[in-house]
Amino acid sequence: MVFRGTITDAPDFDPAADAETLYNAMKGFGSDKDAILDLVTSRSNAQRQEVIEAYKCSFGKDLIEDLKYELTGKFERLIVSLMRTPAHHDAKEIHDAIKGAGTNERCLIEVMASRNNNQIHGMVEAYKDAYGGDIEEDVIGDTSGHFKKMLIVLLQGTRDESGVVNADLVEQDAQDLYAAGEEQWGTEEAKFIMILGNRSVTHLRMVFDAYEKIAECSIEDSLKSELSGDFERLMLAVVQCVRSVPMFFARRLYKSMKGLGTADNTLIRIMISRSETDMLDIRECFRLRYEKSLYNMIKDDTSGDYKRTLLNLCGGDDDLAGEFFPEAAQIAYKMWEISSMTKVQLRPTLRPASNFDPAADAQALRKAMKGFGTDEDAIIDIVAKRSNAQRQEIRQTFKSLLGRDLMKDLKSELSKNLERLVIGLMLTPAEFDAKMMKKAMEGAGTDEHALIEILVTRSNEEIQAMNAAYQDGYKTSLEEAIQSDTSGHFCRILVSLVQGAREEGPADIERANADAQDLADACNAESDDMEMKFMSILCTRSFPHLRRVFQEFVKCSNKDIEQIIKKEMSGDIKNAFYAIVCSVKNQPSYFADRLYKAMKGLGTDDRALIRIMVSRSEIDLFNIRKEFKDTHDVSLHEFIQGDTSGDYRKTLLTLCGGED
Repeated sequence: MVFRGTITDAPDFDPAADAETLYNAMKGFGSDKDAILDLVTSRSNAQRQEVIEAYKCSFGKDLIEDLKYELTGKFERLIVSLMRTPAHHDAKEIHDAIKGAGTNERCLIEVMASRNNNQIHGMVEAYKDAYGGDIEEDVIGDTSGHFKKMLIVLLQGTRDESGVVNADLVEQDAQDLYAAGEEQWGTEEAKFIMILGNRSVTHLRMVFDAYEKIAECSIEDSLKSELSGDFERLMLAVVQCVRSVPMFFARRLYKSMKGLGTADNTLIRIMISRSETDMLDIRECFRLRYEKSLYNMIKDDTSGDYKRTLLNLCGGDDDLAGEFFPEAAQIAYKMWEISSMTKVQLRPTLRPASNFDPAADAQALRKAMKGFGTDEDAIIDIVAKRSNAQRQEIRQTFKSLLGRDLMKDLKSELSKNLERLVIGLMLTPAEFDAKMMKKAMEGAGTDEHALIEILVTRSNEEIQAMNAAYQDGYKTSLEEAIQSDTSGHFCRILVSLVQGAREEGPADIERANADAQDLADACNAESDDMEMKFMSILCTRSFPHLRRVFQEFVKCSNKDIEQIIKKEMSGDIKNAFYAIVCSVKNQPSYFADRLYKAMKGLGTDDRALIRIMVSRSEIDLFNIRKEFKDTHDVSLHEFIQGDTSGDYRKTLLTLCGGED
């Protein structure tokens, strides 16, 4: 195994001299924290164990106890954890995860899913040595169901590590997983546990490829749709570690630092446990996925001696768009390959109501708005639980039966965000998109993000219907409105997209290779030429074709298309191209990110929230929910609940369709 850590054995190592340095750093009033952290983070774990022995021999004292006494807070936790052997560190993490108030399932998942057989065996022994108990018994006593069963399988440390692959067994396992999940109602969890818990990493990678061909979706998408809760999270973690352990940890590190507050236990655990094995690869994967170096994220999210120690473990800053290390280049290529192979089954949260009676609904809505006061609950229960086609029937029936305009009545009875949301639901999709485009361009300032989001994510048919609705509603063409409200290359990009003439159909392999090379060559051209070349390809080719182009771009340039866009472009042009790439890679994930940005921090971008919840509820809002939970470790339902209120919140939660 090739180790790509940031911490290695120090040359000319003298444990007695190090022990004396640490003793002097803690002697007298106060302590020399710089001396402590510089020494501890420049020695390998094996060398630290020798320093602990030398300290006891020279001074008759326990170094770890002295460090605990002299240091405080997160800095103390980090330094003391660095002094433990990897096995004892893992054992303590598991012990703390199951013995405290409540169980830290995410810690159990991270450790169990990512360790190899030797590391598991070492942890089991260290647990017995440190706590006098059996780790398996303690896990059994603190967990339940299929989650418990998979943890126990992983605790055996018996995964096949021979590297031998049987092609027939690969096909059989892929068929068995498909038969156990996608092919039948309910899921045969035992089959998933047996295969994912025991087969070799090389074997499972081939099984996942075979599975995608059979199921026309990735194993991850199947697990998300078939499983739930901690068991789902554990199985996804196992799959992610099979695909790439460094990428798994890059994702965990990002989640530990994003948003308000830092999950310091997770941050400390990963930075320590990976510093001597694969931190260089984790840094690359982090940069690949988040377009920001791990070093800079730690720098922005922590402070003081704690920050300095973490940065020493990180080992250096990475240029944003530098060339990939081999591991990361392979992962980037594979990510696009998976994206191009996977046929995602889009799932709505809102379906047509059964036993639909437009006349009864029209009468109920009239009753809810007649007289003094308005029955908002009755309105929400009808409008948010009917498909758009059914709402159009209600609109027509309302006028036929009662001689009244339902839209005008709703506008007069409702107010603020609830009114905007309900009216949005009552419009046809084309009318709603046209209205959203109009709102994005009217008044002082333009909402460029809204223009980009709508034009990038709609099909040709939807764009053409929106153009017609815009012309009908506002007596001018949408193209003319865009040209009068935007300028330069950004205007050209939007005009290209608003034609609704993107190519359709599968990738043309030969042409994709040529397009990838053209994009790679354009990266060395003048800014204007580069943007025009990107526009000519990104705004016109089909999404399946672009997936292949972006995959081959990694091979041509040893760089990722997203990083190039972030590094070489700016402003609205960068945002437009970046949105296309994100949408091509994973459109539900793109919308999940837009929803997160609409609600995080102070204030809510209600227009964006309404636009996405209304426009995606009958298409892929269930997929968006799953991506939201996977990326942000909090459900969309929970986020909406915490960020909105009243009847507006109730309507949004009805559209959301459930808690994950």
